[in-house]
Amino acid sequence: MNTQSPLSTDHEALMPDRRLYIGGQWVEGPSEFQVMNPANGRPVATVSHATLAEALAALDAAAAAQPGWAKLAPRARANLMHKAYRLMMEREEAFTKIMTLESGKPLTESRAEFLLSADFLLWFAEQSAHIHGSYSDSSSGDFRVVVKHQPIGPCLLITPWNFPLLMIVRKAGAALAAGCTTITKTAQETPLTGALFVEVLHDAGFPAGVVNLLHTTKSSGVSEPLLKDKRLRKVSFTGSTGVGGLLMEQGARNILNASMELGGDGPFIVLDDADIDLAAEQAIICKFRNAGQACVAANRIIVDRRVEAAFTEKFVAKVKALKVGDGMGAVDVGPMISAKQRDRLGETLKQLTDAGGQLLAGGKPVAGEGYFFEPTVVRFEGRNEVMCSNELFAPIAAIFSIDGPEAALAFANESDFGLASYVFTRDLSRALTFGERLEFGMVGINRGIMADPKAPFGGTKASGIGREAGQEGIYEFMEQKYMAVTVNEALS
Repeated sequence: MNTQSPLSTDHEALMPDRRLYIGGQWVEGPSEFQVMNPANGRPVATVSHATLAEALAALDAAAAAQPGWAKLAPRARANLMHKAYRLMMEREEAFTKIMTLESGKPLTESRAEFLLSADFLLWFAEQSAHIHGSYSDSSSGDFRVVVKHQPIGPCLLITPWNFPLLMIVRKAGAALAAGCTTITKTAQETPLTGALFVEVLHDAGFPAGVVNLLHTTKSSGVSEPLLKDKRLRKVSFTGSTGVGGLLMEQGARNILNASMELGGDGPFIVLDDADIDLAAEQAIICKFRNAGQACVAANRIIVDRRVEAAFTEKFVAKVKALKVGDGMGAVDVGPMISAKQRDRLGETLKQLTDAGGQLLAGGKPVAGEGYFFEPTVVRFEGRNEVMCSNELFAPIAAIFSIDGPEAALAFANESDFGLASYVFTRDLSRALTFGERLEFGMVGINRGIMADPKAPFGGTKASGIGREAGQEGIYEFMEQKYMAVTVNEALS
């Protein structure tokens, strides 16, 4: 296999191994595919292409390694993860630049994702030795109830391209800390970031078979056979609701445990007593981070009519000031991930304007190489059904002028999705009331970003099942075992 980039670049020294990682070894696949830079449409590298044979070999390795990894003392697992964290921190430049090259996001965003991902790895390392069970009397009092948590077993981790490092660390960190072996399938657009992380784990000394890595452009050919194999015990997926549902169907015959972090339709609610400057600033971050390609992005900006004009004026001014370009430069917004994703936005914008949306800013692809689209703002007078359960996943902001808090809440909840939501108000009682009544798994109050290692990340309704991170994150990869113990209380 050609392990060199097809282009001679300044970043070759930062490149990871581009083969597959199975059973503790880097192995070549039967073919290769190219990774493209969305900022210019040119190849970045070639990587090995996994087929069914490599997928089954990875499961063979994970299943064989599972008993030993599960029996390893929690502190020993923690020590390996701490070593991996230290190695990861030494390779910040490689992670940051490679992430930008293959995903397109600005270096500032790649660096922020790297640092947050490292924090997640450290969190799981520290939590691995703090997995607790319970001991109590039975209700009848004649025996003891002992409950412990055990690793669920080999796990398939399917990660997306939009946060290529954070997603693999959040999943693999929890699984490894719980005592599970892993098979990670990277997104075909961003396999290099995943490979960098697996190199870190390899160099830290993780036992053979505990960590496995697959790259492919034919995801179903790899994932479906694994989901139907009884040796696989769990799948954790981040991506679209449609694909998540299909994966659950494929694993249903084996009653496969599943965690799903799926689509979003994030309402960003600005009430009449909000700090408008803060709301506008946070809306920019929440909407245009990663060029709007985030499931937790502000999808519907719902503003009380009494402050909507003031908010819109400030927000549009900030949008027009955003600099679009190659993430390697000093820019605010990078490209869409592909030409296909960029090209669909013309039809998306037509759908919004046909439904009554008023174009206030942007609205066109950016001329030149790469897959860029202008940061765009569309305003609606009142609620509009075209934006209910319609995830934009683009640098297009939709503002809705709404009459009062009850109408805002009703419109926010009028969605099949329930991942992230946001409320801006100075009134604590209002904030808590909205937080409790919003039908979403996460609520940001006066802030547009809320990911944190201590916080359970996940949604309701069509946005998925299960939680990542927090105390709950490790337990998603464990099963409870109850033991009823008869105790002879006689002392002699």
